[in-house]
Amino acid sequence: MTTQSKLKLDRRTVATARRLAAAAGRPVVDLARSHTTVSVERATLRLAGITGADPDGIPWVNRLVDTVVEQVGLGGGVSGPVFGALLRDGHQDLTLLAQKAAAGSVTFSTDTPAAARRAATRAVRTGLDRVERRRRERDRLIKRYGDPKQRPWIYLIVATGDIHEDIPQAQAAARAGADVIAVIRSTGQSLLDYVPEGATREGFAGTYATQENFRLMRAALDETSKEVGRYVRLTNYASGLCMPEIAALAGLERLDMMLNDSMYGILFRDINPIRTFVDQRFSRQVHARAGIIINTGEDNYLTTADAVDAAHTVTVSQLLNEYFAHEAGLQDWQLGLGHAFEINPELPESFRLELAHALLARELFPDAPLKWMPPTKHMTGDVFRGNLLDGFFNLAGVLTGQGILLVGMMTEAVVTPWLSDRDIALQNVRYVLSAAGNLHEDFTPGAFIRDRAHTVLGEAVTLLRQIGSQGLLDAIGKGTFGIMRRPADRGKGLDGVAAREPDYFNPAIEILDGPA
Repeated sequence: MTTQSKLKLDRRTVATARRLAAAAGRPVVDLARSHTTVSVERATLRLAGITGADPDGIPWVNRLVDTVVEQVGLGGGVSGPVFGALLRDGHQDLTLLAQKAAAGSVTFSTDTPAAARRAATRAVRTGLDRVERRRRERDRLIKRYGDPKQRPWIYLIVATGDIHEDIPQAQAAARAGADVIAVIRSTGQSLLDYVPEGATREGFAGTYATQENFRLMRAALDETSKEVGRYVRLTNYASGLCMPEIAALAGLERLDMMLNDSMYGILFRDINPIRTFVDQRFSRQVHARAGIIINTGEDNYLTTADAVDAAHTVTVSQLLNEYFAHEAGLQDWQLGLGHAFEINPELPESFRLELAHALLARELFPDAPLKWMPPTKHMTGDVFRGNLLDGFFNLAGVLTGQGILLVGMMTEAVVTPWLSDRDIALQNVRYVLSAAGNLHEDFTPGAFIRDRAHTVLGEAVTLLRQIGSQGLLDAIGKGTFGIMRRPADRGKGLDGVAAREPDYFNPAIEILDGPA
């Protein structure tokens, strides 16, 4: 905590909240440490160098892992059997091995010689070394081009479905003032248990997250960074059934931020909770190595639950996300914890309530670049009212010192934004940031805002005590967050989870669990 709390938060209450969050999260971490998933194993092989897809578009890494699991199971990990076969059969290339395995000409064994383990470790370390080189490359480019002069960073979404249309739109947005470009994924990609291959032009309400799309957009924004004289960051989504793989690809292609919430896939995509928690720990370990800032998804709770009644569930989720992130090796500067301006504007004192919630998050996580989300739930299609609401949202972000401000669109819930819509929205943000500047230094909340923040923090502590007594998985199953009930024994992807056997071997996990 900072020494001067505008909200006059009680240090002991804050410490209690963190202690309770750790107690609630620790059993889930233990669960993640004792299980693996097909996506964790595929991500490991991707780091080891496997690439490409079969003629039907199914990645070779999927074909290889599926064959290994069919022959020897998942619980021992796939790296041992794969590299054992690679050495035994004299293969030099993982992709060629995958092709032969898919044709039924490779037999895998759990009897893994030490030489195979060493070979697997070398291959995966090579991939992680590349991730770390890309991190150093980012540091050099930031030093060369500079960071945005103002905070919060202006974060704008671009996604047409066609990566070759996304690129000029993203570059135009950066020239118009955007500091972070987010390419949202095609509808339903989070439920695909494979990562599409190559550059794509056929997404729906978003563009497919692929390694080639990452590479193309990063290269384009590097050109624009040089042009505008500041490093423009790139964001995508490490969530869904392929969360670990997308995290690995993001690290390899130097993305800067990734949507990576611990519970979003459970609540809003009905992905099995155990699958999600195992996958998210691995993905966050990769993000930690890559120097990637994660963005969490608490704003989504307030699109399904009431933003006043459920405000404390956002605080609880932020505290849990912080615990899970720290345990995986992420530092405070990498925690783009989410919250949102989603209180019904018809409610009296709604703006003061928004300030209370935003300032509470700012003071609970003083060193985190919080991600402040614009109004969506109560946008009616009246573009003039919407632009006004977005202006109030921008002002709240300035008053409470947010770190990452997602640009609100006056046409939210009406149409996919046109370039002209984005330009008007960016004008709104730029005006408020320029006119208000460092107004947060002069802002001193009154009793109403302080009392509301204390109430939310107190309710969060009470809820954390309840979660601690019943267990986080049970709490999720009972609809604690976002009013979604997601039992631990159900959901998509459960068949891709296995308990680790005594001889489990995964070189990526061994490296990532070790010192950085």
